[in-house]
Amino acid sequence: MSLFKKLVNKIMNQPEEAEPDVTKLADQLRDADLDYKFAQLFTHSGGFFNYCADESEALQTLNQIIKIEQISNVFCWDQDLKNFLDVIKTPYSPELTEENDAAFITCEYLIAFDGRIMLSHNNILHYHSSRLPSKIIIMANVSQIASNLNEAMMKVKRAGNLKNLTSISGSQSKLDTPNKDNTKLFLLLLED
Repeated sequence: MSLFKKLVNKIMNQPEEAEPDVTKLADQLRDADLDYKFAQLFTHSGGFFNYCADESEALQTLNQIIKIEQISNVFCWDQDLKNFLDVIKTPYSPELTEENDAAFITCEYLIAFDGRIMLSHNNILHYHSSRLPSKIIIMANVSQIASNLNEAMMKVKRAGNLKNLTSISGSQSKLDTPNKDNTKLFLLLLED
């Protein structure tokens, strides 16, 4: 919570809003199913979670996000994802540019332990995650959920050629830099 907001709450005799405590929630959800745990922790950290039973539902959800968020130009280099954007007639560029007001990407793993999303060069090319636009839409499958970072890293090691690993979570984490505080992270989770 910002210092200004704290001062206003003190002056107005309003209780301070509690910052989201992901570790407390994670502890409460330790015996929950991985997909449920991930969804709860991801949304608790400020992300927007969308479960999609099939590609048709994912396409409808993507279209709604683009309309509601008034997205006009998307960074997307993945050919399968470009097909989604072609269907809903949304302009995109395969290279990150200043005109991009959103990114539509895939991910490596979804970490159920803390609701974070693991990315690599396969997802964001050579770009640093802090350079991504303020709206990020990620498409993933249920099978990409890993119970914790150790499990995800073991899978990465087995896969071999992954580099430039990073992770992101909802807007509360502010990505990698403190000036990205208005980032909106949307996840379209597809059933395998």
